[in-house]
Amino acid sequence: QVQLVESGGGLVQAGGSLRLSCAASGRTFSRYVMGWFRQAPGKEREFVAAIMWSGSVLSYAESVKGRFSISRDNAKNTVYLQMNSLKPEDTAVYYCAYRSSGVSSYDYWGQGTQVTVSS
Repeated sequence: QVQLVESGGGLVQAGGSLRLSCAASGRTFSRYVMGWFRQAPGKEREFVAAIMWSGSVLSYAESVKGRFSISRDNAKNTVYLQMNSLKPEDTAVYYCAYRSSGVSSYDYWGQGTQVTVSS
């Protein structure tokens, strides 16, 4: 089992920044993919960004390109999501997810952290 714990959410004004962290523990994989997803009230969960164990960024959602940056620290088993130029539409619960690089679906999910952007 892999446990994921997110942190760093909060309330910020539009135009501000936040950095989310997701720490993985347990039986982690040497080759993994970690992703960030978000779910706004009344909407379906959507993909935000994903990164491989090597540091290669898989992709960003179009809505966050140029504003968000995903990175990882293998020594700390932690992935980060730096969010700049935040907009009210970025308000959501943000979840990190984890999978082996050999599978296509995310098997492990964190509990989520709330990000609220005020206008």
